[in-house]
Amino acid sequence: MNTLTDTVAPPEAAAVRTRLLTKSYGGHVAVDAVSLTVRRGEVYGFLGPNGAGKTTTLRMVLGLVRPTSGTASVLGLDPGAPAAIGRIGSLVESPGFYPYLSGRDNLRVLARYRGLGDEEVRHALAQVDLSARADDRFKSYSLGMKQRLGVAAALLGDPELLILDEPTNGLDPAGVNDMRRLVADLAAAGHTVLLSSHLLSEVQEVCDRVGVISRGRLITEATVSELRGGQRLLVRADPMETALAVGMRIAGDDAVSVIDGAMRLSIDPGRAAEVTRALVAAEVDVHEIRPSERSLEEVFFEMTATEEDQR
Repeated sequence: MNTLTDTVAPPEAAAVRTRLLTKSYGGHVAVDAVSLTVRRGEVYGFLGPNGAGKTTTLRMVLGLVRPTSGTASVLGLDPGAPAAIGRIGSLVESPGFYPYLSGRDNLRVLARYRGLGDEEVRHALAQVDLSARADDRFKSYSLGMKQRLGVAAALLGDPELLILDEPTNGLDPAGVNDMRRLVADLAAAGHTVLLSSHLLSEVQEVCDRVGVISRGRLITEATVSELRGGQRLLVRADPMETALAVGMRIAGDDAVSVIDGAMRLSIDPGRAAEVTRALVAAEVDVHEIRPSERSLEEVFFEMTATEEDQR
């Protein structure tokens, strides 16, 4: 697994870079010396529970909040620099729009400020599947529709970098899937996406790399596959006590665990036949044996539990 120090990209390859970025409010440290790197062209998942410091970090990256200490750069420029603002689209926390204007007219207002035409508005609405409700007043929108309009606003002008804070908030399962596809399409088109979320499934599905934050501190930064630590073998067998003894003999004590009544062996799944033969020789009934990867949820809770123990 990569550490925080060996994921550093050269400056020209970094869309977002922070170094020891810190924000304190009185005696409370909301963000504690966060150093992360978002490479150009990737989807970067900023993962952590609510209150972990994700939004505050994004606000500092966008120049909306001044850091207490540390530095940040966006597209090679200082946060909030005029030359960078036009190349960034963002949705941070709940989107704010005029309640009595339609979704389309709200986007038109934003487009006019940026010197963009109605075609940009139509395209953004289509991207988030709001064309059919574009002429309804914003105040009539559901939470999910409001969130989609916020993403549409971020997409105006075809930005080079998108910073999305919990973009699936309020969406139903179909909307979540649509948002995942949209992010994947944007990445395929060459955009860089910095996506914060507390939903592990969301990050696991769409992100190239992940930064895990807990209590304001960045715990690790790595690819999804590195975080999950490769594949394992899942075995359902009876009696489990005998199966565990066989598993420990083959893989070693530290490579064997029991989760939800199944034995998991941290070995190459290609050794499944060897494990099966050993279990059958020990008169163990094998009901299931297959490769199994750790979910990001398992990894996250292990990491945050370790972080809690160290405090």
